[in-house]
Amino acid sequence: MGTRALLVYPEMPPTYWSMRYALPFLGCKAAFPPLGLLTVAAMLPSDWDIRILDMNVEPISQREILASDIVFASAMLVQQPSFERLVDLCREVKRPLVAGGPYPTSCHESIDGVAHFVLGEAEVNLPTFLEDFRNGHLKSCYRDPTHPDISRTPPPRFDLVDRNNYACASVQFSRGCPHHCEFCDIVELFGHAPRTKTCEQFLAELDLLFEGGWRGSLFIVDDNFIGNRAIVRRLLPSLIRWQEERRFPFSLYTEATLDLASDEALMEDMVRAGFNMVFVGIETPEQATLKAVGKEQNCRADLLTSIEMIQRKGLEVAGGFIVGFDDDRPDIFDRQIRFIQKAAIPTAMVGLLTALPRTRLYKRLASEGRILSTSKGGNNTHEVELNFVPKMDVQTLLKGYKQVLTEIYKPRRYFARCYDQIQRMRPGKHAIRQIRMVEVRAFVYSLWRQTFSSYVLDYWMYLLRSFLRRPRMTPEVVALAVKGHHFFTITNHLLEMERFRERLERCIHAFEERIAKTALSRPINLAPLEDFRSRLIDKARRRCMRMSPDLHEGASRLLDDFRLMTEQRLAAFLQSLDSIGSVSFSPSARR
Repeated sequence: MGTRALLVYPEMPPTYWSMRYALPFLGCKAAFPPLGLLTVAAMLPSDWDIRILDMNVEPISQREILASDIVFASAMLVQQPSFERLVDLCREVKRPLVAGGPYPTSCHESIDGVAHFVLGEAEVNLPTFLEDFRNGHLKSCYRDPTHPDISRTPPPRFDLVDRNNYACASVQFSRGCPHHCEFCDIVELFGHAPRTKTCEQFLAELDLLFEGGWRGSLFIVDDNFIGNRAIVRRLLPSLIRWQEERRFPFSLYTEATLDLASDEALMEDMVRAGFNMVFVGIETPEQATLKAVGKEQNCRADLLTSIEMIQRKGLEVAGGFIVGFDDDRPDIFDRQIRFIQKAAIPTAMVGLLTALPRTRLYKRLASEGRILSTSKGGNNTHEVELNFVPKMDVQTLLKGYKQVLTEIYKPRRYFARCYDQIQRMRPGKHAIRQIRMVEVRAFVYSLWRQTFSSYVLDYWMYLLRSFLRRPRMTPEVVALAVKGHHFFTITNHLLEMERFRERLERCIHAFEERIAKTALSRPINLAPLEDFRSRLIDKARRRCMRMSPDLHEGASRLLDDFRLMTEQRLAAFLQSLDSIGSVSFSPSARR
């Protein structure tokens, strides 16, 4: 029997990106299969016994790790907490862990407990690791910055996962991006020259999905699908024929730059091929900021006009936005809210600027002495923090960020954007297609769950107006409603976590006031002060347990910080008393 390999994908925390609270509508456990690990699995020796364990689908335990000879893991920055738990499990049962992916590639120097790092792109570094594994002479780190020819990449092992666990399938056509955005790590990971698979290779992967029974949404995961437009133009006619011959089994979406709006023929071909959504990095409505951070492709035309042109071709626009740039003025938050609403972008992913390792932004801020940590966890939902010193006042920035999220994801505002976008879109002929059972399920679940919600009137007004205006777009209308439930839930969690954080801050102030009051008393009796601290901690703990289960981990960390801060303040108070020899104490003061 060959080597038993367990390939583990760490858990994604609930974020705006995760769509966790929309998944029950579809009867799924995770949004996407772990495409990177499925591709790595295809590169492993054919005689190996390979198993994929997606922690978003099933929990991991020592039993699964003990049943393997070696464990592989790939992780993004946002998966860091789950990845660290995996590291601990492997260390406990003494199984070697091989780690790769964006997070280890960028931060491996700060990661402990991993036996072997295979960094960068697997096509280059994995074969060297496997050769050393066969020879029994393994190194701790394998890193070659070469960007490989991905036309030689084998098709992913889609057969290793159960498609029923996932909301949609995913494939990759290209890697790399020709642009130079200061804050983006894509070019650091994959280079400036977009590399693509062949058209035949890409369609062969679609064949594998189709034959495996996958249907519905298909995410082309390229960070910039139109990075090499000449090859995309050659792909689309073949993709159109493939979809037509199979009666459009897939609804496609991808990521691209906003200058897609300048290429009318390309947009029309994408819609004919079955694309119905594109995610674009808009970042900010401030032109000076776009130029300062190297986002020149967004400065070639009016932003609102470009977005509307894409929408009118039949493509839903999802947008990425950032606050925290050096050039941001105090009014940027109101401007972002107005822009998102006017652009009619329902799925507006707003994030705090993060200085990702190895980016030009990180290097610049490091040279200015403004880096606070290598990176933060990438989760702007439950841990609102920065890893650098911004030009704007920190509290103003964090408050403004929360203001943007709170405003744009008020149900009335969200559904207004949904309706405006539905009005603009002109669906192609492919939109007349068979409604699948998963979509029927989502609609029924939506009617049941969202009708009995606090935003029922806004929900039903949106449905009725949209069905009357665009009856052929019923699946898209329902999909936006379902996403809304996720966004509203995440936003409520954000606010709940912030209320808990503010409550702990008030408790800290109350404890400090009690210390000051105790210091003035004679004789000094510490028992009431310690009792007061215990009661504060107990109330905070009970409040933590009443919060949503998805918030418990983050809230527990805040509670631990609170315990530590009160302990430190108490210790400092006792030390100040010890330095004053003439102060008398009550009998309980030294207990």
